[in-house]
Amino acid sequence: MKRIALFLITNLAIVLVLSIVLRLLGVDRILDAEGVDLDLGALLVFAAVIGFGGALISLALSKWTAKRMTGARVIDSPRDQTEVWLVETVRRQAQAAGIGMPEVAIYDAPDVNAFATGMNRNSALVAVSSGLLRGMTRDEAEAVLGHEVSHVANGDMVTLALIQGVVNTFVIFISRVIGHLIDRLVFKTERGHGPAFFITSIVAQLVLGILASIIVMWFSRQREFRADAGGATLAGREKMIAALERLAGAKPEPLPDQLAAFGIAGGGLAAGLKRLFMTHPPLEERIAALKAGR
Repeated sequence: MKRIALFLITNLAIVLVLSIVLRLLGVDRILDAEGVDLDLGALLVFAAVIGFGGALISLALSKWTAKRMTGARVIDSPRDQTEVWLVETVRRQAQAAGIGMPEVAIYDAPDVNAFATGMNRNSALVAVSSGLLRGMTRDEAEAVLGHEVSHVANGDMVTLALIQGVVNTFVIFISRVIGHLIDRLVFKTERGHGPAFFITSIVAQLVLGILASIIVMWFSRQREFRADAGGATLAGREKMIAALERLAGAKPEPLPDQLAAFGIAGGGLAAGLKRLFMTHPPLEERIAALKAGR
């Protein structure tokens, strides 16, 4: 909670600084001189409502969406010894991590994968694929569960949603300022909004959105290293390394886009621009970090 509060305070400060900088740069005076009544404060509020609203609604629906997209079956009453072991392992790890017992689910997929999601760290969802249960030893599966429980304990789903909300806010705000400038100063629209505003705003939002996603993906990669370290603490470092090595050999298919950032598996080595848009660090780097004790 303290980490999230600090994060929110920091980003509110960023919004305030951005507003002050734009005012000092005279953007509002330039627009007013051209007969434009652009209220930057109101625009910031609008952008924040839209930017955070979408991210937080997505987070609130994340468990429901994940279950529907993967067909995950929550284990209410274990049907066999594997399900008993699965539920008890998550229960033990959740207690060790200091969080409430997550829902535990299995979804039918041949790939070796797992994910965690949920708005509340005390009411999350941890799901594993049937392929993981068949393709991993219990030690390896225990490490994967520890990784996912660590995501929940670290509050990664909430923090990622908040970061997404911040970048959404900046993208919406800046794209509309650019649209106003082009519409008024270049195309000399005097009343209302001309076509240039809508076209420029949409193009700017697309371009800025792509650039902003680099920030979100960077955070996503950093949290994977932290979750690996958490999995090593909960299950054992050698088990975590063995699990990642198994994943590297299995080369699992990615989860649906909405869940990709929450899964255990990641891609292979990548270079150039492609690396900037990866949700997970290469498995080779994650293994090396664990072996180095990071």
